Amino acid sequence: MANKAIYDGSPTPISQSTNFGYYDNDPAFQNDGPKVANYCASRLGYPIMDVELDDKNFYTCFENAVTTYGNEIYLFKIRDNYISLEGSLTGSALNNTVVNAGIGNIITIAENYGAEAGAGGYVEWYTGSLELIDQQQNYDLNAWAQASASLAPGDSIVVRRIFYEQTPAIVRYFDPFLGSGFNYQGLLETFGWGSLSPAVSYMMFPLYWDIERVQAIEMSDYVRRSHHSFELVNNKLKIFPIPGSDKGTLRFEYSKKSDTLNPSTGPYSGSVNRVTNMGNVPYNNPTYTQINAPGRYWIFEYTAALAKETLGYVRGKFPTIPIPGAETTMNQGDLLTDARTEKAALIEKLRGDLDETTRQKQLERKQAENQAMKSTIGEVPMFVYIG
Repeated sequence: MANKAIYDGSPTPISQSTNFGYYDNDPAFQNDGPKVANYCASRLGYPIMDVELDDKNFYTCFENAVTTYGNEIYLFKIRDNYISLEGSLTGSALNNTVVNAGIGNIITIAENYGAEAGAGGYVEWYTGSLELIDQQQNYDLNAWAQASASLAPGDSIVVRRIFYEQTPAIVRYFDPFLGSGFNYQGLLETFGWGSLSPAVSYMMFPLYWDIERVQAIEMSDYVRRSHHSFELVNNKLKIFPIPGSDKGTLRFEYSKKSDTLNPSTGPYSGSVNRVTNMGNVPYNNPTYTQINAPGRYWIFEYTAALAKETLGYVRGKFPTIPIPGAETTMNQGDLLTDARTEKAALIEKLRGDLDETTRQKQLERKQAENQAMKSTIGEVPMFVYIG
């Protein structure tokens, strides 16, 4: 059996010694690599005890720890900002970009809801027309759609708006108040306009006066005459009054159910190179040089835990070793248990620290600070000036 590798306290340069080489060209990573190897070996008992690892094992753990730190940081940023990131371009890395918590995608969501109310949205509306039939009150717009709307199999329409209205009141401007006490005619005779018709066209009144009169005329028609209305249930249309010989054409607007249910309908429909999920948000591995002291300390501790776990697996291959007159049992179980506990504690601490930096937490803290400051200032005696 070949002799097992034993750490000798003189690690080789880290450049070109890692598995993926993510950070090999970073001067700070190159400088810290041998130091981290010695730090981890010392934590494992070197030089008092042999450590059955070499510098490449320590460098693998170091690279893994830096990558894990970056993944935790950037996954947190993605979770905190995803509503602002979705739909953005994937071309440029966001590692050093301040993500603006804009309301663009919130507006997009509101636009989709607005489509149901006819107030925006990204669902196309189409127009249709239906010839009314003398003395026929009920019409099936589903049947019209199958015959006229060019629908795909299984598709249907959603009727959005029906144009079935009387001629506007301003067109049939009959003044029900003329001669009923307002005495417009007598006023016009004063200016010599009484012989001109219609008299109201030559008298200057405030605009709101005309609007009120139009509303009054429409209400008069609604109460005193048969008004135009309709009832729509499941695209079954019933119109009032029943069409007569002057039936005419009824026009309406509709959308296709397939457009409403299409998940890709929106401002980015058909576009490419856009953020569509957490997996393509453009965050790269961190730049080690830019990681601050608290971050590097976390990385050193996580590297040591990974090295301890690796040593535990190595010693599991050789559970006992011979010594003069006896044999000794290796501590694989203790190493693995301690390593996994330390890793879990470090991840939990990092995630807890990150959770304290969410926008919600920061705003809550600022609000608490403001309340505490107001309370403190409220206890300060106020001077009374006597003039």
